[in-house]
Amino acid sequence: MLGHLTYEQRLRQLRAQVRDLESVAVAFSGGVDSAVLLHVAHMELGAAACGVIADSPSLPREELAAARELARGMGVRLHEVATAEMDEPRYLANRGDRCYFCKSALFSAMEPWARAQGIACVAFGEITDDLLDDRPGARAAGEFGVVAPLRTAGFDKNDVRRYAREAGLAVADKPAAACLASRIPVGSRVSTAKLARVETAEKALHRLGLRQVRVRHLGAMARVEVGADEMDAAWALGEKLAAAVRAAGFTAMELHPYLPPAQRGASRQQGVAE
Repeated sequence: MLGHLTYEQRLRQLRAQVRDLESVAVAFSGGVDSAVLLHVAHMELGAAACGVIADSPSLPREELAAARELARGMGVRLHEVATAEMDEPRYLANRGDRCYFCKSALFSAMEPWARAQGIACVAFGEITDDLLDDRPGARAAGEFGVVAPLRTAGFDKNDVRRYAREAGLAVADKPAAACLASRIPVGSRVSTAKLARVETAEKALHRLGLRQVRVRHLGAMARVEVGADEMDAAWALGEKLAAAVRAAGFTAMELHPYLPPAQRGASRQQGVAE
């Protein structure tokens, strides 16, 4: 266990681990965890480190644009790969292990590209907090030999946010995010139409000024979740919020505070993934 180490000691271990990789392709989402790993890799390995992002229907366009901008700001090469999870019936079935097939599709695309580029290793931004939640994607990472330097160095969410702030990364305080498919309850099939409806609704709510947003696709009903500190602002939007959700194709909505996975409890039993 590394909990007894100071942040500075954990950071030294992280840097040493990354240097030992010699060259690495980091699975990059634009979130704070993968951004920190990519930044450390770039600082330690220079041009021998790059990011790889999956361009798929489950990635919001605004998130892709932000990830591109972040990589440019860090001076890091970013490669975009098309992933084929939508061709996998078990992913579409959404039986609770959807993330396994999503990550398998990502690593299946990354691995041959990295090998062709002469890159020795593929890494992803798993942290110690992730061990507290059911993460089928981590199983896929293990099968593909993908390493998790942040986790093995003992980095948790506080650590990655501290590093990001000290490094001046724009995502230091970015709320946690997840793919659009996480808005579809377990047992309800994933489709491009559902993903597009969720993306349209969330984009509209962001434009209304809400920062942390989840629009759960419950058929004609949208369960809109916003950060607990934004609930008053969401209620104040009133008809504007309801109209934005209707314009995305939902006929009804209900408003709730967003709860992180560790606090979810009953919602997890209802099939809410993230």
